[in-house]
Amino acid sequence: MNDPELSQDEYYMRRALSLAANAGGRTSPNPLVGCVIVNQGKIVGEGFHQRAGTPHAEVLALETAAALAGNATLYVTLEPCNHTGRTPPCTKAIIQAGVQRVVAAMVDPNPLVSGQGIEYLRAAGLQVEVGVLEKEARQLNEAFIKVMTSGLPWVVYKAASTLDGKIATASGDSQWISNERSRALAHRLRDVCDVIMAGSETVVKDDPALTCRVPDGRDPVRVVVDGRLRLKKDARLLTSSAQAPCVIATTQAAAAAQLAHFRSLPRVEVWQYDTERYVPLERLLRDLAGRGWNSVLLEGGGELAGKMIAEGLVDKLEFFIAPKLIGGHGPSPLAGLEIARMSEAISLTELSADLSSGDLHITAYIQRPDQANEEE
Repeated sequence: MNDPELSQDEYYMRRALSLAANAGGRTSPNPLVGCVIVNQGKIVGEGFHQRAGTPHAEVLALETAAALAGNATLYVTLEPCNHTGRTPPCTKAIIQAGVQRVVAAMVDPNPLVSGQGIEYLRAAGLQVEVGVLEKEARQLNEAFIKVMTSGLPWVVYKAASTLDGKIATASGDSQWISNERSRALAHRLRDVCDVIMAGSETVVKDDPALTCRVPDGRDPVRVVVDGRLRLKKDARLLTSSAQAPCVIATTQAAAAAQLAHFRSLPRVEVWQYDTERYVPLERLLRDLAGRGWNSVLLEGGGELAGKMIAEGLVDKLEFFIAPKLIGGHGPSPLAGLEIARMSEAISLTELSADLSSGDLHITAYIQRPDQANEEE
């Protein structure tokens, strides 16, 4: 960087972003936020928001800095709030501490904040700059941004397939396609997502627990999309977690006896929609966001994933491709997606590939029509 001040700002903002990431999967419906306070070239205070209802990153950093916050620069990954929610506004605490300069990575997409915190600080005489490492900050909070701007949660589809595109053999055997290191990475995804979602076909066939097996990890909320309520009464996911509830999304096609049974179980919720056969997927996602769950990890199967991609409800892909071939007529990771013409194919962007696990780990974002127009 030719501008030494900008380089310094980026250095401290990277530290703030790193702090914010420590609470991955723990802050919903709030965003991930990190804060660093610098006085005369030294970090004198830092903190990150740990979960909803607890002090914000700025408040924690100010408490650490104490009197050293006077005339200091405060770096924060998201615009400080200027409204009272579960906690008091951060802008007033910043002003009262005597901070001289505030550097924010991005404007808060929350309409209750959006620009108001910045203007309040400037009106109080503080120097405020916005946009340092904004791309990185937006990626860190892509789930929060999605909910705030659309009312829908951020959806990641994770799948493991063979090199010839199968997620199981023709007989249904799928254990194990990916190797142990790849499966460990998949469990880290579970740890940072609020919800893990699967279709009834996958749950009936595989009977998964859908828990997180990362040390000190957190089980996501288990959601089963089951239009006819075919779920077995002894399915493992009904009792596999003492932490997280299990949600069964079904329709008017569900039998009354099945409904009564599952509704009687502890930590199990049955959401019955007024449709005749298929669960309305967008409505389901909006209801999940309404419960404060910002991110969804979709883990199967191919029919459900294909339909969700076709409806524009999936944002990101995490594919683990194993160096194996099985041939035959095994299921596809996108069986529910039917494209008639290549010109209508789903385009991907921001692809990255990693072979360190021994499998090919592909990460990609689904390109939206407006993104395609921008590139043209």
